[in-house]
Amino acid sequence: MSQETLRHNDCRNFVAVDVTKGICRRTNELVLIDSDVCGSFTALPKCKNCAFFKENGQDTIGTCTAEKTQPWTFKDLIAVTCEMYATK
Repeated sequence: MSQETLRHNDCRNFVAVDVTKGICRRTNELVLIDSDVCGSFTALPKCKNCAFFKENGQDTIGTCTAEKTQPWTFKDLIAVTCEMYATK
């Protein structure tokens, strides 16, 4: 992953409850989104982690180069069902 700080909502084991917290599927405990991730962190496929994602200088938006039209996309968009997702 990039130099960006990992957050709990970047993990497959995280289930959001609201905008500040969620539940860890491994421990069934409430965790804050911005707290440190644990040793069992498993990266959730997101556009920002895809080999086809290209940053375009904006904070939250980039471009998907897997498509011919190269549409914009949110970097935190969950890509679990994307057939073109490829890890970096």
